[in-house]
Amino acid sequence: MIHFENVSVRYDDAAQPTITGIELTVPEGELMLLAGPSGVGKSTLLGAVSGLVPHFTGGTLTGRVTVAGRDTRTHKPRELADVVGTVGQDPLAHFVTDTVEDELAYGMESLGLTPPVMRRRVEETLDLLGLATLRDRPIATLSGGQQQRVAIGSVLTTHPKVLVLDEPTSALDPAAAEEVLSVLQRLVHDLGTTVLMAEHRLERVIQYADQVALLPAPGKPLQVGDPATVMADSPVYPPVVGLGRLAGWTPLPLTVRDARRAATDMRTRLTDLSPSPKRVPAATDRDTGLAVTRKLGVRRGRVEALRNVNITIAPGEIVALMGRNGAGKSTLLSTLVGMIKPTTGSATLTGEHPHQLSPRDLIRKVGLVPQEPRDLLCADTVAAECTAADRDASAPPGTCRTLLTDLLPGIAQDTHPRDLSEGQRLTLALAIVLAAAPPLLLLDEPTRGLDYAAKSRLVTILRDLSADGHAIIMATHDVELAAELTHRVAILADGEIVADGPTPEIVTSSPSFAPQVSKILAPQQWLTVSQVAQALS
Repeated sequence: MIHFENVSVRYDDAAQPTITGIELTVPEGELMLLAGPSGVGKSTLLGAVSGLVPHFTGGTLTGRVTVAGRDTRTHKPRELADVVGTVGQDPLAHFVTDTVEDELAYGMESLGLTPPVMRRRVEETLDLLGLATLRDRPIATLSGGQQQRVAIGSVLTTHPKVLVLDEPTSALDPAAAEEVLSVLQRLVHDLGTTVLMAEHRLERVIQYADQVALLPAPGKPLQVGDPATVMADSPVYPPVVGLGRLAGWTPLPLTVRDARRAATDMRTRLTDLSPSPKRVPAATDRDTGLAVTRKLGVRRGRVEALRNVNITIAPGEIVALMGRNGAGKSTLLSTLVGMIKPTTGSATLTGEHPHQLSPRDLIRKVGLVPQEPRDLLCADTVAAECTAADRDASAPPGTCRTLLTDLLPGIAQDTHPRDLSEGQRLTLALAIVLAAAPPLLLLDEPTRGLDYAAKSRLVTILRDLSADGHAIIMATHDVELAAELTHRVAILADGEIVADGPTPEIVTSSPSFAPQVSKILAPQQWLTVSQVAQALS
């Protein structure tokens, strides 16, 4: 269905091609997972399937890409629209209408489908993706995860033969991600749809893949094979594979179920051992924390986004806000950074109300990395962004650039931020905010678009900040990150905090938010592969 014949892509002014000599075939009716470190060209390869590369992005494509027999060099994206459905990393760039129902119908209108067919498919998609209650909502009022589901739904309604998905679950809560992946699996198995998907959160998707194509570092060949074979030597792999490698299990498990069956001896060896406790910040008086909310309520239009939220954040504490899409996590962060004024109750930073502070005073108290990193980027080059960040933060020259290199090496100084991948843009935004080293750091989906190596570097930086007394609150659906890094987890539902406590206690008691290692070794409270490795050594 999809054929790459010696395909290379070089963008204008780039020192070297983004992808080189790609030979790849994706058979009809299969789901192929595209894996590899950040910045190796996964999005470029996907764009070549839909014709966006090079017709829209520019650059030079050599070799040949065919989809259902159509050559993407001679067929522009609009001439492939009836065959290929594409969802990029940024759902906002995908939307052309204002409401959910209109967006689901737009693609079918463009293809000239009849109103009865359009109505039926819209209803089917609303039910499939859990969007029925949002059908009349303006897209601008949805959470990032809800917007991502709408973007996926708008492609599914046209029933394309080929689906190209770039990080489709990156902003989805675990339950919503599972629903979307189950839908994709049904399309592949029942309708013969061909799916090519790039995803960093391999723990979510590896079990659904028929084949994995591993894009390694530049200069090394593309590796294609069944998931277990590729994962045996892959530099990027999910925790279940990491635990299997540690234990020497053969065959290598890809699912929690298979790993549990193999883990009997490991659970026995760990029976009398316990994870090393995390350093927990000193207890802080309930009313004198670095950030405090009391009976906080926020109404956004017709939606009561937060109600009766009480939370205290101590210096040095790392807290994860978790919950389904639309639960109020981003609204709570926006309130703490002063972007939203409380409707009822209060939110304070060291006793002051953030919405009453000037921007100059606010930046020295709190920093926010939003879901959409482009909101922080306004310069023409990476170097100019870093220079401006150092100046605004009154930091020594080179501070932001050093942080950026620590997080993700190899980003050129003269690159325009719009030419970065979603993960690279997020990393740049993180470095800009971290340059100011504010006492309170707020992160909204900080690992979206990051590979495992970049996440590991981020964890190290955030731990160092915590050790220096900085408090960190992150809204995240990344249960593996929460297990690895945080001291506490607070779960929100419909604008209220329904659980708040130590990370091991909260995540192991919730099937939705438990990390893979916890599920494999339950009822013991092990959370990460590194904990197990340390105990067994």
